[in-house]
Amino acid sequence: MNHDSYDDGYIRGILNTVKTIAMVGVSANVSRPSYFAFKYLLERRYRMIPVNPGLAGQELLGQMAYAKLTDIPEPVDMVDIFRAAQYAPGVVEDALRMNPRPRVIWMQLGVRNDAAAQLAEANGLKVVMNRCPKIEYGRLSSEIAWMGVNTRTLTSKRARILGGGIQRMALDRATTAGAATPAAQRAERTDVA
Repeated sequence: MNHDSYDDGYIRGILNTVKTIAMVGVSANVSRPSYFAFKYLLERRYRMIPVNPGLAGQELLGQMAYAKLTDIPEPVDMVDIFRAAQYAPGVVEDALRMNPRPRVIWMQLGVRNDAAAQLAEANGLKVVMNRCPKIEYGRLSSEIAWMGVNTRTLTSKRARILGGGIQRMALDRATTAGAATPAAQRAERTDVA
């Protein structure tokens, strides 16, 4: 897989199919990016599990925190690595010890470790590096388009609203194949006259 560029269908497929995300390195400090991402994804109806030894046994936004991945007593679909790149191989090794194993390893913005990605992919896991699921969710759901940000997604159809206000838009969770939306596919066609 080319980790320099991801197809929107690949990212959308991951965000549409995962339900439980373990965020390794999340902080309880409300000014930290990991806290923002955790809270945002929790509000988008993902089951979020905080993983941080300093928070173990405590709750973060109502979610029980664990010291390490292998302490989590339930299946996890995705491991979101919010730690420096040099720690990624160890996190992937921990994820591979989980039973059942997660399906996805996601490394946050600024986190890229090709050895960790190769280890995960060699064991059948999908990998995303140097991306933020919060940003990708906002871009693909058109939430950030309401703030004037170019999402590279053209559609006249408004996103489905999850809750109150435009800040609670949802990805189209009806598809589990991860394909682009029909509007995005039409927009990408170059043979349109």
